Amino acid sequence: MRTIVAMLALTLSSHAAEMLVSPAELQAELKNPRLVILHVGAAADYAAGHVAGAQLVTLADLSVPGENNLRLQLPPVEVLREKLMKMGVANDSRVVIYTGNASMQSATRIWFTFDFLSLKASILNGGLAGWKAAGFAVSQEVPQVVASTDLKVKARPELVVDAAWLSGHLKDSSMALIDARLDEFYTGKNAGNMPRAGRIPGARNVPFPTLMTPGLEFLPVAELAAKLGDKPIVSYCHIGMQATVVYFSARLAGKDVRLYDGSYEDWSRRTELPVEVQ
Repeated sequence: MRTIVAMLALTLSSHAAEMLVSPAELQAELKNPRLVILHVGAAADYAAGHVAGAQLVTLADLSVPGENNLRLQLPPVEVLREKLMKMGVANDSRVVIYTGNASMQSATRIWFTFDFLSLKASILNGGLAGWKAAGFAVSQEVPQVVASTDLKVKARPELVVDAAWLSGHLKDSSMALIDARLDEFYTGKNAGNMPRAGRIPGARNVPFPTLMTPGLEFLPVAELAAKLGDKPIVSYCHIGMQATVVYFSARLAGKDVRLYDGSYEDWSRRTELPVEVQ
């Protein structure tokens, strides 16, 4: 039994190592010709300084408005494939994604897109702030990106749920519905500019910042696993960004997880669906 537990711990550790990269590890890979670094943020923080070789990516680059003008939805698979190819992503690329500001949820949203397409990518633990804190230099040079000539993807639609699916599973005790928003939105004290305040019935609150340190480094796998519980997870938030921090953390911990992409923006607009307030 101890051998099995040790092997499982080693597997989870190896899995986490593939998903997270430290500043020192990225620094050691900067000359890798297969390296593709994506700085997720705004033009201003990118221009102020970025990891050498990184290219700017915004959420708008890899999202589209959804039904009922939802702000952040996955584009069609072929659109995503073509956009990633223009970024130089190939099947043998070593992709590292980082946030250029305090929004780790932006970086995990881009990471989720790669995961949805069955493509490997890593998050820079601590983001650009962590890179700087480690004493590594930044650049203001904009790299010349060479588009890839081919990229094979395999979409995994089972990783995404919609309102109809979730409505049919609200009483499913084998599933954990996790609300990644801050407490004020979860309880309904703050409507957050949504049509109806509150939460999806049965949801448990795990505010996304509690899965990271103040320095935007993810908690150890054992702590993440304890916070997220043992059941398969569906995560949601306001528009499908903060929930990807839960999604990424669950994947780090080796858990079964799905994303409600429309999130509370979608649910609260559907007046036939119930909400809870506290």
